[in-house]
Amino acid sequence: MMSTKTADLCDEFDNELQVLEPIFSDFGGVLEFGGPVHTVKAFEDNTFVRAAVESPGNGRVLIVDGGGSLRCAMLGGNLAVLAEQNGWNGVIINGCVRDTAEIEDTAIGVKALATNPRRSLKKGVGETDVAVQFASATIKPDSFVYADEDGIVVSERKLD
Repeated sequence: MMSTKTADLCDEFDNELQVLEPIFSDFGGVLEFGGPVHTVKAFEDNTFVRAAVESPGNGRVLIVDGGGSLRCAMLGGNLAVLAEQNGWNGVIINGCVRDTAEIEDTAIGVKALATNPRRSLKKGVGETDVAVQFASATIKPDSFVYADEDGIVVSERKLD
């Protein structure tokens, strides 16, 4: 079985990968995770994040482009528990999380820029299943993401 360590993936598939800038911290109970991508793009409004984690994850990774905002959290403990219960492998957020002690107790991977105790807006503004760009990468729906303590890589295909 092939290793899913990001360093090993870079060694074997470097020409096929995008490596995200190392700007993310680990918050979830799992450090090594990956799977097919589902995207949400929303600025300071986590309505679409909630809708995603309330749906079956089927081993996917939710990629949230929160525009890099550090002014509020896009994921908290309750949503992380929903993500775990509904079969998501992880969540990667270009933005903040809160309730970090609760998120750490979940059996999913969570990476984000920082923490902020303020909750997001709830206006229902955002998009799903769109290409997102952050951390020097373009992440498309149905691509594959692999993450561990060394970083995050994205591939157009499942690497196996």
